[in-house]
Amino acid sequence: MMVVLWVLLGLAVAGMAYVRLAPSNPARWHRPPDVNSDKTFKSGVKRRLPAGPDGLARLDAIIRDTPRTRVLAGSPGEGMITYVTRSRVMGFPDYTTVQKVNGTLELYARLRFGRSDLGVNGARVEGWLARLQAR
Repeated sequence: MMVVLWVLLGLAVAGMAYVRLAPSNPARWHRPPDVNSDKTFKSGVKRRLPAGPDGLARLDAIIRDTPRTRVLAGSPGEGMITYVTRSRVMGFPDYTTVQKVNGTLELYARLRFGRSDLGVNGARVEGWLARLQAR
């Protein structure tokens, strides 16, 4: 019985380590978001909004100021950026791609592991957009 418990504990630790340490492949996650309208999914959100000439740069500054968030690929100069934001405790990665297309910002925030993000991506994106509109 103890052997089974140790094996289960080892599998749990290995799973948690994989979630936290798995590499993020830019070729998989840094893709144009293709947002036609605002949508909310169990695993994330898509948002579209008009942006001024410096909208992407302003949003980039807001997103980079978010705890546990880093740039995976891209830059404001390229017109598209993908960010990785990790959850505080378990380190689950969420990916957000932002692209400027013809004066419009398109955002696609989604999870990597699991089936539901419990609304975390939507809340994060809405917070970013509220800060962007306040500036």
